Amino acid sequence: MMTTMMGGGEKLTQLGSAVAAIMFIWAMFKQYFPPELQGHIEQYTHKLISYVYPFIHITFHEYPGDGFERSKAYAAIERYLSTNSTNRAKRLKADMVRDSKAIILSMDDYEEITDEYKGIKLWKHRETITKNYLNYVLEEGKAIEVKARQRKLYTNSRSEQWVGSRRTMWSHVVFEHPSTFDTLALEPNKKKEIINDLKTFSKAKDYYKKIGKAWKRGYLLYGPPGTGKSTMIAAMANLLEYDVYDLELTAVKDNTELRKLLIDTSSKSIIVIEDIDCSLDLTGQRKKKEEKDEKKDEEKDPVKKKMKDDREESNSKVTLSGLLNFIDGLWSACGSERIIVFTTNYLEKLDPALIRRGRMDKHIELSYCSFEAFKTKTTPADVAENLMPKSAEEDADACLENLIKAIEAAKEEARLKAEEEEKLKAEKEEKEKEEKEKEKEKEKEKEKEEKSAEEVEEKKNSSQRSERKWGHHLRRDC
Repeated sequence: MMTTMMGGGEKLTQLGSAVAAIMFIWAMFKQYFPPELQGHIEQYTHKLISYVYPFIHITFHEYPGDGFERSKAYAAIERYLSTNSTNRAKRLKADMVRDSKAIILSMDDYEEITDEYKGIKLWKHRETITKNYLNYVLEEGKAIEVKARQRKLYTNSRSEQWVGSRRTMWSHVVFEHPSTFDTLALEPNKKKEIINDLKTFSKAKDYYKKIGKAWKRGYLLYGPPGTGKSTMIAAMANLLEYDVYDLELTAVKDNTELRKLLIDTSSKSIIVIEDIDCSLDLTGQRKKKEEKDEKKDEEKDPVKKKMKDDREESNSKVTLSGLLNFIDGLWSACGSERIIVFTTNYLEKLDPALIRRGRMDKHIELSYCSFEAFKTKTTPADVAENLMPKSAEEDADACLENLIKAIEAAKEEARLKAEEEEKLKAEKEEKEKEEKEKEKEKEKEKEKEEKSAEEVEEKKNSSQRSERKWGHHLRRDC
């Protein structure tokens, strides 16, 4: 027994020595052989191995070509393996899907399995693999994506990141926003119009192909703060079951990075740029203003001041031209079934070229809840806040009473504000009237002074004429 154990120990020792020798030789090879020679040696080594190696390798690169866009085939195969390999893989990853009590298992990175297709071991049937199995895997991967799709909310990073073995410029969380069009405070006709427009777009693949346009649509949401622009975006995403990409322009270095972000987005998605009037100075790139006027505008307008501060902090070189190309240039056709949404509180501050039809196809104004019953300007956020129970004792009637009280308070506030404005207006008019009267009095005084001066001048001239006349008579008499 002891002899056997010693023999086993000697074998392990020899194996360790052999591995150490191989690692030493490999390190010397890497250090002293030039890269060109290494390439030739590896090439001929692979040729020699291929004569005795019984397997065939088919490689799907995650980023084919120049590595600009992620391979759809790679993504489909990844989904297929993650779903169909949990019974055979030894290393698994665990996750939990929203509203699910069960743990979801998938194959870990760098794990290997032997798959079967129609009872065939795939490592020894070349024709079956190349003609049937790969197509089967791609179709199954797409079907799994549709069936178990977990929608996500993305935000862009300042640099590329690696998620497992995948590089990306986006970070994400699970999209769980509860907003729907049923809960949205909006006029029924406008709500129906928006829903019909969204559903028509989602089914219009053949139409866009027929007219030769990229399958995308732009929405501009504008209105005062608190009128539900962000909530509208969430309702759109829930209606169509799209992912949401929240694009922060100040974190984008330049136009090239903006294009990379676009390429890295998926189909069936909504790309959102919120408060675009504050994101970058996209309105002033078409005209140069004098520094004096610019400083005056910044002092009067806090929005422009905030835009300047954000530009100084971000050092972003994204231009209006780059953003226009992002929306509907050549790069916008890289992908399909996308919705681009801009939101703003100040529509008049945006460059007309940015929001024209064709780029922002549908303009939606989200204003105050000014129903006849309210008789005042109340935002949807205010209505929702007052209808929400603040304690377990409050029921629907109590919440409705809170809303009525809030509306009455808003009415009273609006009345007092109107009276104050009327009072200020009357004082202003009275002041203007007094100033006009003072100006009239000054004009009268001035006219009197001018008239007096004219009379004095006239008397002086008359006296001079009289003196000349008497002098002429005296000379003639003499």
